[in-house]
Amino acid sequence: MSGATGVESKAVSARRREILDYVLENGGAQIEELVDRFSTSRMTIHRDLHALSEQGLVRKVHGGVTMLASGVMETSVVHRLRRASREKQAIARVATSFIKAGDIIALDDSTTSRILSENLPSGMPLTVLTNSMGIATQLAGMRDISLICLGGKYHPRFDAFLGILCEQGTKSLRANTLFMSVSAVRDLGAYHQEQEIVKCKMALMEIVDRRILMIDSQKFDVTALNRLANLSDFDVVITDSGVSESQKNRMLDAGINLHVAPLDDTPPASRTVPL
Repeated sequence: MSGATGVESKAVSARRREILDYVLENGGAQIEELVDRFSTSRMTIHRDLHALSEQGLVRKVHGGVTMLASGVMETSVVHRLRRASREKQAIARVATSFIKAGDIIALDDSTTSRILSENLPSGMPLTVLTNSMGIATQLAGMRDISLICLGGKYHPRFDAFLGILCEQGTKSLRANTLFMSVSAVRDLGAYHQEQEIVKCKMALMEIVDRRILMIDSQKFDVTALNRLANLSDFDVVITDSGVSESQKNRMLDAGINLHVAPLDDTPPASRTVPL
């Protein structure tokens, strides 16, 4: 029973994050609009909005919800950066072990990749491709980094460039390793809520020799709309030690090359299946 409760709690948290992102992007929403978009009941939406309001993230109004004044409301990217930050830092530390001098690496627009960009080995010459404005800003001017920004239409909600120009620009390049993340993992599949982001991630996956998925333990057994790939499509999957034993064993049994980042200061641990 406790396992089922934990799964339900993760699903509720994921849905509320998605509702918050939707309100941020649109400035507000009506109850019926949210019921239709998230395929749930009015009562559930009312509970979700009450919880977000209690956290000071949105303001409930008659028949709907609005975002708070810009000086009070944090952006979607900041909100995601703060979520599971300890887990993402641990995953980033393990991810750096897959980078060597002279590599050409691709970083997607995820906040986990942004944290990885902050932890790249100093003094190591690298070429970095990214569609993330935040990552580009972080790496701009660093002496040992050759930075290539993928173009496209800028989306403030994701602090990233997306769309056909980004996809076409990506397909004209080649890199050694892609580091990326997704919104959710369920039934050994990787999912993301936004179709435009899925398209850019797929384009990045096609131009690299090695694909590394970084996924924190809070994203397992939650739901997002669009299936991006199977976990078996990645050469390496990195998660943190908060992941359940049943999830770890399921991935290992499926032949996933799994690395588990400890949530403490001990040396990184890994459980791998040989490629």
